[in-house]
Amino acid sequence: MLYPVYVHKDEGTAFGITVPDFPGCFSAADNWDDLPVKVREAVELYCDGESLAIPTPGNIEAYANEKEYTDGQWVYVEINTAELNTKAVRINISLPENLISQIDQRAKAQGMSRSGFLSVAASKELARL
Repeated sequence: MLYPVYVHKDEGTAFGITVPDFPGCFSAADNWDDLPVKVREAVELYCDGESLAIPTPGNIEAYANEKEYTDGQWVYVEINTAELNTKAVRINISLPENLISQIDQRAKAQGMSRSGFLSVAASKELARL
């Protein structure tokens, strides 16, 4: 789905990104080409594990006259809402003890929880397929 994204840049700063359909969702990019990736990352983090309904995309005209959106420009960014993780679901799995130990060590080294590590690993494997 194409979502409107407000982009602004003050002299000497990165591009500021706001995604109004996801209130409080914002990010920054050092260059214009990175905007789509940074928007997707921001929306993914915004939704990660939250129990919320994914909003339908608004239109630029609905936001353009709001005071906080007057000094920048608008773009549409494609966001695959089917890939958004909006609610964590508890599951019960069995793994070999030595594998759990390796997972925990790697997760800790990356500043992640076991669940977060397994989620990222599974997502990467599914994307690879």
